[in-house]
Amino acid sequence: MTLLETSGLSKRFGGLRAVEDVELVIPTGEIRAVIGPNGAGKTTLVSLVSGRLEPTAGSIRFKGEDIAGLRAWDRVRRGIVYTFQVTSVYANLTCYENVALAAQRRMMKGPRDRLMLAESRVARDVERALSRVGLTDETRRRAGELPYGHQRLLEVAMGLALDPELLILDEPTQGLALDEISGFCDLVRAISERATVLLIEHNMSVVLELAQLITVMDKGTVIAEGTPAEIERNPEVQRAYLGTDAAA
Repeated sequence: MTLLETSGLSKRFGGLRAVEDVELVIPTGEIRAVIGPNGAGKTTLVSLVSGRLEPTAGSIRFKGEDIAGLRAWDRVRRGIVYTFQVTSVYANLTCYENVALAAQRRMMKGPRDRLMLAESRVARDVERALSRVGLTDETRRRAGELPYGHQRLLEVAMGLALDPELLILDEPTQGLALDEISGFCDLVRAISERATVLLIEHNMSVVLELAQLITVMDKGTVIAEGTPAEIERNPEVQRAYLGTDAAA
């Protein structure tokens, strides 16, 4: 079943074509990676999908519904959750409080004056999310005191607390130590049992290990798509992204 589909998706900033005519089809339950050199349009693409940017042209369909005109928060309510390339946790709040805010937002189905939150349910969801990313021991620690890599993991926990159907991870391994990256890969596999994952990542070892299908972008367009083995052998990808030439 197709979860996310874009058709002719484009974004221009004046004369700059940041994303141009992107066709993307992501089935439910897949781990999809989008790769490409700096400036390829990857973050712009996921910003269009998550609603942080409005498309210049094209459509975005999520579970068959055209969502191109919906605000970012309306997309979150439908199950699209985006973790930022630049960490955006609340530094002065504890890890528990950061994740609790996300869990409470998920429960906001009606007007605030009719909103009733079950504290026990919030606590359960927070503990579960922090446990999944390995931050159980940091529950009462202020987010700003965490090492940068752990702040990235905290943001993933906040995303998980929103109970996503599509979790977009933008450069999630940035700042993680080598031993933490291995644990992160295990985490993504576990997440994919309940949610579809769209991964923007420069670490090719992580991409090749996790992705079932890889979409390659360059200069705002998709230049290749295939399995990890197919992408590794693709000469156009090698020239544009991997910095090698198959003929060399």
